[in-house]
Amino acid sequence: MPLPDEVVARLRELGVTVATAESITGGAVCSALVSVPGASAVVRGGIVAYTADMKARLLGVDPEVIREAGLVSDDVAEAMARGVRDATGATLGVGTTGVAGPEPHDGCGPGCVWVAVSGPAGEASTRLDLAGDRAAVRAGTVDAALALVLSSLAGDVTLL
Repeated sequence: MPLPDEVVARLRELGVTVATAESITGGAVCSALVSVPGASAVVRGGIVAYTADMKARLLGVDPEVIREAGLVSDDVAEAMARGVRDATGATLGVGTTGVAGPEPHDGCGPGCVWVAVSGPAGEASTRLDLAGDRAAVRAGTVDAALALVLSSLAGDVTLL
């Protein structure tokens, strides 16, 4: 079963919802989820916040966190995930931030990515170091974000 199908099925099974806060993926995580029939029962929506000011304005990411941790950090990915939960009322929020390349950004090289999931009792984040061109880095980020949702739903008591 493809990863988006697994995520949607598990969300439905548990009766929880999800929303995405995306930077590097530009909406691709939400798009992957809504490609699954029946996704409307569990997907609340998504926000693409590609710049620092949009992360602050749309997702409530504290500009001080952005200054201190950098745009590509666990702190920002987690704040994005929390912010989209707050904005949409979803049970889980997913955040993606990173550098697709080809040039470095904010002190990070291409392939440096953070994905995060925020749930009722906390956050989990993972750093990725992905190889390949922009498309490969973005695709790898989508897969990692969906896998993090699945692992969180599989019993991480800090999230549910």
